[in-house]
Amino acid sequence: MSNPWYHAEGEEEVPSPALLVFPERIEENLRHMIEIAGSTERLRPHLKTHKMAEVTRMQIAAGITKFKCATIAEAEMGAKCRAEEILLAYPCVGPRAKQLRQLAEHFPEVRFSTLVDCPEHLDILSNAFADSQMPCDVFVDLDCGMGRTGITAGDGALELYRLLADAHNLTPAGLHAYDGHLHDADLETRRQNREDAMAPVHGLRKDLEGANLPVPCLVAGGSPTFAFHAMDEAVDECSPGTTLLWDYGYSDAFPDLPFQHAAILLARISSKPGSNRICLDLGHKAVASEKPMPVRLLEEPEAVVISHSEEHLVLETPRAGSYEVGDLFHGIPRHVCPTVALYNEAQAASGGHVSGTWKIAARKRASHVPKA
Repeated sequence: MSNPWYHAEGEEEVPSPALLVFPERIEENLRHMIEIAGSTERLRPHLKTHKMAEVTRMQIAAGITKFKCATIAEAEMGAKCRAEEILLAYPCVGPRAKQLRQLAEHFPEVRFSTLVDCPEHLDILSNAFADSQMPCDVFVDLDCGMGRTGITAGDGALELYRLLADAHNLTPAGLHAYDGHLHDADLETRRQNREDAMAPVHGLRKDLEGANLPVPCLVAGGSPTFAFHAMDEAVDECSPGTTLLWDYGYSDAFPDLPFQHAAILLARISSKPGSNRICLDLGHKAVASEKPMPVRLLEEPEAVVISHSEEHLVLETPRAGSYEVGDLFHGIPRHVCPTVALYNEAQAASGGHVSGTWKIAARKRASHVPKA
């Protein structure tokens, strides 16, 4: 009888807690992404989930050339992998605008862009790129219901886009709309809520184009609504991210999506504090502290969290007596994106073996590009 997919020969020599990634499964998820999008040209995947050059290069080898990211370090990692276009999907405040310019000048072959949702953002970018030989591409960020960043699609957004078109050394690149608040498990409800959220966005685009303000591109969505955006011809580029590694939070909520888990946490029993309890080395520093259950143990999926602290995860299970101190456990994080960011490196498990180490290259926020 063969071992389960999440077991890898050599894992017993890996210190825990550890992050294991499975390249063959990542490749399969990548194939599904391209199939859903219809072509690589309609994909602008987010780098924030994996933060690894190896995964970025896998996507580039598959024909994906455009990416989205949240930090300067992620943008730099994508540029080093020779991505053609990188959208920094986070407002440039503080030194960030100057860092973006430094990246653009250090990697002139890469087309960088970023977001604005207010005139202040325009001023910051205009000042940072004032005397640059490379104008900055800028998307207007639209709030389609999340209430986090972005401007509501309407007259204010139209005026902001007009200001962008007139701004010195800034080039309108289009519109960006992220609907991360749409987590409806019911497929039809999620589909309808996406349509309702995007209707004002599509209306704004028509108004802008009617006012002779070209909108070269509309980037929309994340992972839960990815398939619906892919079916919308008015959306030029889809930007899923979690799809490559997946987690149990999304697999439970969205069984309609075909992605499989490709990242596992390796843990060990460090103590047995009671007849029905085990303590694992999966504290806050090893897995994102998502309530109520930060990780689903594949050996004990029904275990109940008793406490979670910096270095300890105490679980209750009636099978505690069948385990020994030091036993290995495998877990799928509830939220993989912030979990990956807790590690400096991941162990690649290919062909059933621990085969190498992949750096979480963009874990740090700082750029290593020298100042001009």
